[in-house]
Amino acid sequence: MSAKRFPSMMGALAMTLTLVMTLALGANAFAQPAQQPRRAAPAPAEIPAPASLETPPPYERQLLRLSEILGALEWLTSVCGEDSAAKSRGQWRARMAALIESEGATTQRRDRLAGGYNRGYRGYEATYRACTPNARLVITRFLDEGGQIARDIGNRYTD
Repeated sequence: MSAKRFPSMMGALAMTLTLVMTLALGANAFAQPAQQPRRAAPAPAEIPAPASLETPPPYERQLLRLSEILGALEWLTSVCGEDSAAKSRGQWRARMAALIESEGATTQRRDRLAGGYNRGYRGYEATYRACTPNARLVITRFLDEGGQIARDIGNRYTD
């Protein structure tokens, strides 16, 4: 490509872009806009307040992990048919509902907690279709980890 052709290619590119923009935006897209009367700035009372910015608590990450664990336990205990799970079907879902009720002050927070639960449930639903020794081991580890998280939050952040 010679240096002499480069300027003409740029001109062609500019014309093509102008044509595309004209077709996309309409023929009057590049015309001067008609003068519209200026509106006065809204009074301070008319300006909508920004959506409340929620400051998550310092234990938010731990709660999200606990939510994932509860979702995983709901799936794994149903797959493994453990005696305690058979007696109290849905116990982990009920505990998650209580967690959301107590900690979900805003819609965004409720959505994050429920999303964690769903991630845990779906992740293990995709992995475990039958109870295996590894699934039983995961249940044991999640019970330990979930208990530890609950104790840590309780000891550190409650009176």
